[in-house]
Amino acid sequence: MIVSFLSVVGAALLVVADQLIKQWANAVLQPVGAITLLPGIVELRYYLNDGMAFSMLAGKQTLLIVMTSIMLVCVLALLLLRKMNPWERVSWMLILGGGVGNLIDRVLNGEVVDYINVLFMNFAVFNFADICITTGVIMLMLWVVYDSIKKDKEEKAAAQQNENADGTT
Repeated sequence: MIVSFLSVVGAALLVVADQLIKQWANAVLQPVGAITLLPGIVELRYYLNDGMAFSMLAGKQTLLIVMTSIMLVCVLALLLLRKMNPWERVSWMLILGGGVGNLIDRVLNGEVVDYINVLFMNFAVFNFADICITTGVIMLMLWVVYDSIKKDKEEKAAAQQNENADGTT
């Protein structure tokens, strides 16, 4: 139970960090538009996104808010009720924290504040919450693959032991 509670606290800390960075972006970046960090590589650019990743479903705020809320309640339930490996728990915590951070923007402003702009390729402007969500999803996918391979090896080893115990080769 304490691990579940700490997971929710961790997600809440990510939300706080996200919202503080977005407040900074509103105060500092919005007036100037952009600040170059590494020329030709990355800049901080103030951008309001009324869609989700890559501006998909732009202008569909009600749908995005409802669907995101449902998904985040499910993630919260997973964190609180399910026993899981630490990697899986961190993955869900990142997804929850990032999702709530962007949901707050959608509910309060109808748009998400984005500010990280990669210049060396054509890519969407994104934010800390997006990084949390993406990292969580990648970690979760890697965990699923790792767990699947591990279970496969265990099943093969058990089958081999059963074969050896039966006296067959």
